Amino acid sequence: MTGIGVEAGAQAARSRALAVLRIRSRALAVALLPAAVAVVLLAGGSTGHLVGGVWDAARLVMSVLGVLVLLAAGVVALVVARARPAVSPTVAIAEEAAPDLYRMVRDLADRLDVPAPSAIALTPDCDSWLEDRTHPAHGPPPQEGRDDELAGAGGSHRRVPAAPVLVIGSPFLWWMRVGELRAVLAPVVAGTGPSAHPDIAAARRFVRGLDAAVAVGSTPGRCPLTRVLCAGVASVARLMLRGCREHAALMERGVAAAAAERAQAVDYGLRIVAQEQVGLAYAGWDRLLTRVALPAWRMGRWPSRLDAGVVAALTELSRRDRLAEGFASRLGERPACDLLEEPGTIDEAASLLAARLFHGGPAETGQDWAPVDWQEYPDEVVDRKWRLDAARLHRVLDAQGVTRTPGTTAPDSHAPTLARVLTHLSASHHTPPEPPSTQQTGPALDATPPATAPSNTPAAADGETAPQGPPAPDDESVTAGTGRHTAVDGEAETLAAALTAELAREEATTSHPRSTPETTPWDDTALPLFPLQPPRTARELLTDHVTAMVCCAAIDTAGATPGLDWLDGPSLLINGERAADLTPRVLSLVEDGDPAPLRAWLVKSGIRPEKPVRLV
Repeated sequence: MTGIGVEAGAQAARSRALAVLRIRSRALAVALLPAAVAVVLLAGGSTGHLVGGVWDAARLVMSVLGVLVLLAAGVVALVVARARPAVSPTVAIAEEAAPDLYRMVRDLADRLDVPAPSAIALTPDCDSWLEDRTHPAHGPPPQEGRDDELAGAGGSHRRVPAAPVLVIGSPFLWWMRVGELRAVLAPVVAGTGPSAHPDIAAARRFVRGLDAAVAVGSTPGRCPLTRVLCAGVASVARLMLRGCREHAALMERGVAAAAAERAQAVDYGLRIVAQEQVGLAYAGWDRLLTRVALPAWRMGRWPSRLDAGVVAALTELSRRDRLAEGFASRLGERPACDLLEEPGTIDEAASLLAARLFHGGPAETGQDWAPVDWQEYPDEVVDRKWRLDAARLHRVLDAQGVTRTPGTTAPDSHAPTLARVLTHLSASHHTPPEPPSTQQTGPALDATPPATAPSNTPAAADGETAPQGPPAPDDESVTAGTGRHTAVDGEAETLAAALTAELAREEATTSHPRSTPETTPWDDTALPLFPLQPPRTARELLTDHVTAMVCCAAIDTAGATPGLDWLDGPSLLINGERAADLTPRVLSLVEDGDPAPLRAWLVKSGIRPEKPVRLV
């Protein structure tokens, strides 16, 4: 097999690697310079050429300076050589667990005339790359019961693989066909050719060592003296990183260009088609994580078959979207997950790792962190989530002293009903302010104004005019509507803020424990590493809780059932059909204080808001 090949990108990568190594040589020369000057001065004094008080002082100063600089350079070199480089969180795939996958990758490497990867690992993301794990710190003995890291995949400390590890996105294995996966992996596997060149490998090791040395300076928990020394080492490493950053980036570009050029000879036509599947898999994976997995993670449950779920999500997308019509016909071909001996076990390990990376869950299952199958998802996640949210909403209402409106609930005044929420958030529950403009330009109205008789003016029309700017001075109806909308905003904001505080207290009491540094080759003290979404706003939390209350009322009074939509997450099924028109009506209540659309929908669906609902 060839080492670096004759591709133009490979030659450019080698030239940039040499530039990186020259920076290392210059740093070494700077470290040796004081000692070299001291040696010259000492040699001059011993031969009788450089004598006198001034030369004796210079010899003493340069000798001390040379020793100090050599000691500092030795410490920096030791830290750079021994610091643990960053490693991506992956799931180990032993050759015994996927002999067909290893065979396919080796055949692909033979066709590309490059070294085969030393091992294969999966990542819960839609990407693939080569990762160098030749550092001794990356090859600990395998640990029983640990599948969320590539522990020991490269052998023991005495036997370090020379080729990098091939990391494959787990959604690719389940969604792509075998031929498509081979075509997508061809440019990635082709990168082992340039990686095997000694200059490129040495430059990469040097850059990774510098990066690891910089990270050493920010590690907490050290004594003051050690912290000062580590900060000095990190400063030197950071200075050298700035010098070789551009060369390292161009080197990697050259390696990628050389790999792409070499891979053109293998399945080039199929690769163009497979790239469409890459984009589709990314869209389906992102939708599955944010809409389906995230609600379960927040409930303390993690779906154990995420990769199988992405196939269902993309199949549903192909059914709904005419642009994806042709993609479902591929499902009759052999999927790439057939290359695994036990795809279910691998899927479960990748799903747990995804929960850790994107949500920050613990490393092990437990009473508050348990797996859930897709068949159990509607009952174990959707129904429980709605009832927990509804219970939290009523707890907050109780804390605020909100009571039911007479004649709208059951005789038990403390019964949790949907009518209580509707009455509290409705615009008709508040007294319209006086028409003068001073009522609108002052501070926000009190959160609990006195109740009056319902107004005959539709609240929706009034609420719609509020965002359009200040009303005309002679339009009294619009003025009154805007005032009512301001009052409802005060109620909604107060309730939303209370819900946010309550949820924050609950999350603080149920924080997940972190694993110890010895159990994982990557730093998990800052999980989640890749948060899926920014924190929900107070209005979004209020909308979710009101929707949950509506769904609980539908289940308990109208025979509705919780369901799972692969693209939209938890869904309400009424008479077997998804209630897709619920969210706009809830937003009308929360944002505009207009309960009319939601009340009409409740009547149409046979839901009785005055009936008590069951809470968790």
